[in-house]
Amino acid sequence: MSAQEIRGKPIADAVKEEVKAATEELARRDVVPRFVSIMVGDDPGVQFYVRSQAKAAADVGIEYELRELASETSEEALTTLVTELNADPTATAVMLQVPVPEHIDQRRIQEVVAPEKDVDALSPVNQGLMLLNRARLVPATAAAVMALVKSTGRPLEGAEATIVGRSEVAGKPSALLLMAEHCTPTMCHTRTRDLGEHTRRADILVVAAGQPDLVTGEMIRPGAVVIDVGINMVDGRMVGDVHYESASEVAGRITPVPGGVGPVTVAMLMQNVVRATQWQQERS
Repeated sequence: MSAQEIRGKPIADAVKEEVKAATEELARRDVVPRFVSIMVGDDPGVQFYVRSQAKAAADVGIEYELRELASETSEEALTTLVTELNADPTATAVMLQVPVPEHIDQRRIQEVVAPEKDVDALSPVNQGLMLLNRARLVPATAAAVMALVKSTGRPLEGAEATIVGRSEVAGKPSALLLMAEHCTPTMCHTRTRDLGEHTRRADILVVAAGQPDLVTGEMIRPGAVVIDVGINMVDGRMVGDVHYESASEVAGRITPVPGGVGPVTVAMLMQNVVRATQWQQERS
């Protein structure tokens, strides 16, 4: 068996077309979504991500502003900036780019962001609404995972889903979203004993652990849908958390790295910007 690739670009393009239509509708009411992205320091991965954000925002009619702060910026100063953006009605979306320097508690800063502007969907309010299946904003990576899974046409009701990784942006929310579609999720991580015992049961396998080549072909159920969220640099090349060569011989559908989850994540972030703007319009 040779797996069929699930390419992210066509899905991302379709999402961005929907977002563009929504921004045009907002513009007819003189409302312009404005996304303020905050970068502290000069992490190369963050720099790549914000460039992708700026391009995607321009494509769909979202105003994008990058606030670049020195790595020595204090947590107090960063908190003040976020508080000011919360009070600024023209800033409809706010996001702290991570990682941040070690002296800053990123979780504390993310909790300061107003829920209706929290396009990362990491505030306690948005995480709680997701748990209740009432989410207004969902972490973009998890939304991308769901879009990629649904694009395969694989029936979700009753399907066994294994998620490897327990982050708030990918693993945990992906499990909740899959459960909302009536899948039966199993949560695993890098300390799970006999990981392969769990992954081999999965009709849908989502790997987001941040460890290159963690899952190999022998750990995959024949015909499974495999969504590789991992982005790792190894010997100058980008690889996922799944060993692509062996996995693609067993899986039915699989996302490549790069070119799979990444483009869809950026598109879903733009969707969150529009949804955040709409949420604020409803409250005004």
